[in-house]
Amino acid sequence: MKIIPLYKDETKLVKKAADNNREAQYELYKKYASKMLSVCRYYIKDEQFAEDVMITGFFKVFTHIGTFRKEGSFEGWVRRIMVRECISFLRKEQSLSFLEEEGPVIRGYETEGYAEMDTEDIQLLIDKLPDGYKTVFLMYAVEGYSHKEIAGSLHISESTSKSQLFKARKMLQEKIEELKRQENGTR
Repeated sequence: MKIIPLYKDETKLVKKAADNNREAQYELYKKYASKMLSVCRYYIKDEQFAEDVMITGFFKVFTHIGTFRKEGSFEGWVRRIMVRECISFLRKEQSLSFLEEEGPVIRGYETEGYAEMDTEDIQLLIDKLPDGYKTVFLMYAVEGYSHKEIAGSLHISESTSKSQLFKARKMLQEKIEELKRQENGTR
C-alpha cells in the first residue's frame, strides 16, 4: 500500500494550520524549523537561546497565521517574524546597543574573502561582532532590509544604521585579513 502525504500544497497547509489543525501546523514546523533555527542562530550566538527564540517565533506564527495575506512567500513571512523575535530577545537581554552618530557615512569599504571561507567560519566571525553591528549587518546583507526599514525596526536613525553596517563590514574585513595572515604565516 502506498502512503500519500497529506497537505502537499503549502497553500492548503497554511489554510489548515489557520483553522488550528495541529497536523498541518506540525508539517509547517517540520518544513521550516531548520531554516528558521539558522536565521535565529545568525543573530543569537547561544544555540539554546536561538532555539527558544525560534519556538517563540513559531508560537507567534501559528497564533497570527490568519493574518498572512499571501503577499509574498509564506517562508518570507515566517522569516520576518523570526527576525523580529531575535531583535526582541536581544533587547530584553540588553545586548543590543547603538551609538547614535551624526555626520556623513563613509562608503566604499567592501568585504572581500568570503568566497574562500566555509559558512561555519563566516558565522564565527559574525558572532564576534558587537550585537549592534551584527544585527544591522544581518538585516541588511542577509535579510535584505533597507536602511529605512532597519532604522524603523531598531528605533535608530538611518545614518546610525549605515554607520553600523560600515563598521561591521570593516571589522569583518579586518578579521578576514588577520585570518589570511595567520594561514600564510605572516602574522
